[in-house]
Amino acid sequence: MIRFLKALVLVPVAVVVVLLAVANRETVTLSFDPFSPEPLFSAVLPLYAVLFGAVALGVVVGGIGSWLSQSGTRQRARYHRREADRLAKEAATLKTFGTPAAEPSYGVAGTHAALPAPAGR
Repeated sequence: MIRFLKALVLVPVAVVVVLLAVANRETVTLSFDPFSPEPLFSAVLPLYAVLFGAVALGVVVGGIGSWLSQSGTRQRARYHRREADRLAKEAATLKTFGTPAAEPSYGVAGTHAALPAPAGR
């Protein structure tokens, strides 16, 4: 089912991308020197290559920005995962060593010493 849904979305996107590439085959000069009439750093590329490169660069920069902005969330998740593991180990230890057979007896079986009442009441 997931494969069908992927195909349902990706096939029209692929068709649009191919149509864009076919319709924009003209070459353009991409200049990296805005101050010189004869640019030192320039490239002659098809327009669709410039568009796809800009989109790819935007995806990469956006992904890096998103990854950096989520660093606090990932750090908290690591902390909570370690804390949960530590507490699970502690609970397992208490279950192992804290069984009723291991509790000390206080003279008469089944009775425990009570704490003294607070003073002033």
